Amino acid sequence: IVEFRDGPQDTHPGKLRMVSMIDILEQGISSVYTFFDTTNPSASYGTYSILWQIRQALELELPYLYLGYYIENSEKMSYKAKFQPIEGLIDDHWQAIVAR
Repeated sequence: IVEFRDGPQDTHPGKLRMVSMIDILEQGISSVYTFFDTTNPSASYGTYSILWQIRQALELELPYLYLGYYIENSEKMSYKAKFQPIEGLIDDHWQAIVAR
């Protein structure tokens, strides 16, 4: 479990903005769940989470980051397609997904 917070205030930790639950696997990082503060959409916490996870995978020399389910017509999941190349498990085969 990884917490993302604003900077500390006095002796208190900063406000909690996002939590990511990840698994470190043999071939990559699996992003199980990410929860974030939705009061400031321009903060792009979901995008930041993916960028952070990509960096972690690179630092651990892991070739893959699994972002979980992707449903093309889901507005809440559309940000995932911005990260290319992206593959999906379709009919038991990993296939490239082209962002629209």
